[in-house]
Amino acid sequence: MPIRLGMEIHPQILIFAVSLAAIVALSGLAVLLRLGGEASLADEGDAIQAASEVQDGFDAVDLAISEDGAGAVLSDAQGQIMIIKRHGNRFAGRLLGPGADAVAEGTLLTVNSGERRFGSITLHHPNAASWADAINRLKNRGNA
Repeated sequence: MPIRLGMEIHPQILIFAVSLAAIVALSGLAVLLRLGGEASLADEGDAIQAASEVQDGFDAVDLAISEDGAGAVLSDAQGQIMIIKRHGNRFAGRLLGPGADAVAEGTLLTVNSGERRFGSITLHHPNAASWADAINRLKNRGNA
């Protein structure tokens, strides 16, 4: 019986092996190029940039960034308050209205945007109580 030097590989196995190699190569390229990852608000400039992407012309005069960089609360000179939270590897934000409310427990601030689809955000910040008061005062503004 002769020995075969060439081994036949089933086409499905070959397709699987090539696909797996391509996935590994693309993953390596993404890591090398530092694509993806987790977005973080490192400083006030990052928070202001994210707010300007939500609403053009929003000029923050006061802001609080969560200690973990996952979100922020900002206010402008007109008294509008915006919350920003991580959404994938970017940030999403909303201007708060009369439907919003906030609760402060120590340094933990939980803000409900009043929009079911946007949901709520929880921040760790030393001034949580003052931000909760400012957000809860928005309810009175809606009745004026």
